[in-house]
Amino acid sequence: MPKMIVSIDGVVVKELQLTKDRTTLGRRPYNDIVIDNLAVSGEHAALQMTGSEVHIEDLNSTNGTYVNGKAVKKQLLKHSDTIEVGKHKIKFLNETADAGFEKTMIIRPSAHADATPAAPVGKALIRVISGPAAGREVTLIKVVTTIGKPGVAVASVTRRTHGYAVAVVEAVNRPTLNDAPLGSEPQMLKHNDILELAGTKMQFVMV
Repeated sequence: MPKMIVSIDGVVVKELQLTKDRTTLGRRPYNDIVIDNLAVSGEHAALQMTGSEVHIEDLNSTNGTYVNGKAVKKQLLKHSDTIEVGKHKIKFLNETADAGFEKTMIIRPSAHADATPAAPVGKALIRVISGPAAGREVTLIKVVTTIGKPGVAVASVTRRTHGYAVAVVEAVNRPTLNDAPLGSEPQMLKHNDILELAGTKMQFVMV
């Protein structure tokens, strides 16, 4: 289960296990993680948990939210990431997320996607054709579905009025589409296209 360890000047002041889908952080007493410091906004940030994944989202705070020294608006957290709010540092621990590709492989609707499907464009699915998850199929029924392995390679498949488009979300190793490197600009998918992310091949199928 993900855990947050809050410290200031190297001294741990509290620990908290994330058990809720949404955990709020801020100076106000009604937050789940209360940090009583003027550098921290009343409602500073929120942690959204979906399965074993946790995203942090800055709630338009005055001084910003930082992950590993970089200002973020919304970001997927990885094991051992350090969150900074004001003078406080929060260590994010989620060892289960690194337990193996078959457990960290994600094919799911985006947590912030509109639940209403886009205009009908024909049904489609992603079929995993290599690796431990080979044979798994997921129908693309949401507006945005993310696929891949967090921290290595993640892509998004967006349902549009005229088809489906794929784009890179994050990548240490560049994903490929039909053996060609996938760029940051969305590319429209065609029936039987082959995506490869983090060494796992997936097939896009119109049904």
